Amino acid sequence: MVEFDPYDWATCVDPYPVYRELRDSAPVYRNEKLHFWALSRYDDVVAAHLDPETYRSSGGVTIEGREAAAPMLIVKDPPEHTWHRKLVNKVFTPRRIATLEPFIRARTAELLDRVQNKDEFDVVTEFSVLLPLDVISELIGIPVELRPEVHDLSNRLSLRGDADDPTNAKEYAEAGLGLLQLYLGLVQERHRTPRDDVITQLMEAEVVDESDGTVRKLGDEEVAMRFMELGFAGHETVALLIPSALIGLHRYPDQRRELVADPSLLPNAVEEFLRWDPPSHLQGRTTSRDVELHGVTVPAGEKVMLLTAAASRDERAYDDPDRVDVHRATKKQLGFGVGPHVCLGAALARLETRIAIEEFLARFPDYGIDESRAVRRVQTNVRGLSELPLLPRSA
Repeated sequence: MVEFDPYDWATCVDPYPVYRELRDSAPVYRNEKLHFWALSRYDDVVAAHLDPETYRSSGGVTIEGREAAAPMLIVKDPPEHTWHRKLVNKVFTPRRIATLEPFIRARTAELLDRVQNKDEFDVVTEFSVLLPLDVISELIGIPVELRPEVHDLSNRLSLRGDADDPTNAKEYAEAGLGLLQLYLGLVQERHRTPRDDVITQLMEAEVVDESDGTVRKLGDEEVAMRFMELGFAGHETVALLIPSALIGLHRYPDQRRELVADPSLLPNAVEEFLRWDPPSHLQGRTTSRDVELHGVTVPAGEKVMLLTAAASRDERAYDDPDRVDVHRATKKQLGFGVGPHVCLGAALARLETRIAIEEFLARFPDYGIDESRAVRRVQTNVRGLSELPLLPRSA
């Protein structure tokens, strides 16, 4: 009988064999100890993401669900979620994201040039966690002097574990409050001195709520929360996706050689990295009604984890899914979620990752990785590395 516990260390290190067992023998899985259900097949996970009436976000998106009480976009359901999302989309347009490319490329080059002559460096602490912080800070307009504090608080907020552990709960709460206060301070400063930046624009933005015709705009704390969410998600997602991609290319050197020879393959390669080993492995929902699937009934009011990382390697959706193939035609991309709650910073994360891998391979086409010394973080919905020793030139 398959067992799935995201806190189990062996599962954290490599969850994919367990995911395969779930898809084959328990596509509707029940964990009695942690009180959640799990869906693991591609079609089931996509259908659930596209059905927000049945699979509600307001109960929290993690197993612990401690974020459910926070005024966060990820735990809002339609129609409230709809108009909140429209407001943010008015500010973070594709055109605005595209203007960041020169900054991203210059900052990427600067970080990689620092380590180019080293015999070994940590690709996480010396590169992948630094780049997205600076990019998000540039996008939002966080002053340079505040960026180290944002980085520290974001890292502390990303550490997840036993929700009943007072130390973990206290650390999480303090980091979240610290970030919220920092962003709120920036919002209040813009009241005193408006600027032509995204903070001021989001404060002033208005949309019509189609559910009742009301003109909506965000209050100061809501603006601060939107930036906190965007900053944290953007920081964590790219910080984890870059080392994951480098591991994938290290394991499949033929694919790495293709990207080195032809960087135009990189946009599609980023989609493959997201499919192969995404930063977010599962998203929590709460059922609003009884759901019958594969002969199993999930009662209303139950927490259901949508295992997007398992679904993205479903043999029913992809041929040879455990292999990295930079030419693969990806179906509906689950790496950033799908449906109403698709990741707000997906376009920015794609741009950052593409540039990061391109610049990295231009400098280190023959890099090596010592995976035995990689350090993983034990988390629930997010899986990634906190350390990854890299050799600029493979031995």
